[in-house]
Amino acid sequence: MDHVFIEGLEIEAVIGIYDWEREIRQPLVFDLEMEFDNRAPAASDAIEHTLDYSAVCARISAFVAASRFGLVETLAERVAALVIEEFGVRRVALKLTKPGAIRNARGVGVRIERERAPG
Repeated sequence: MDHVFIEGLEIEAVIGIYDWEREIRQPLVFDLEMEFDNRAPAASDAIEHTLDYSAVCARISAFVAASRFGLVETLAERVAALVIEEFGVRRVALKLTKPGAIRNARGVGVRIERERAPG
């Protein structure tokens, strides 16, 4: 299967469990790899047959910017479900990084893989 990827999508959001975190916007970085059969768009050379990564980025950005989750785990789950449901991908691997959350660490976060339910 082919993969379409997005690396380093930076979005600011209200995220965190501490009171001070609920009052500020913090940067988050998303890396996604999505299973998508690229044969049809390659044959037609038409964007309407592709997994439009610009549309994926715009939708994730809007969702994340409007969100107010406590845990990066919850946000990662919701974004993976959104990509699967709204863009029809069979599988998504998502890495969500919260830069600077821990002193002396470039970033912390989660990496998840989710698949469309059979049927």
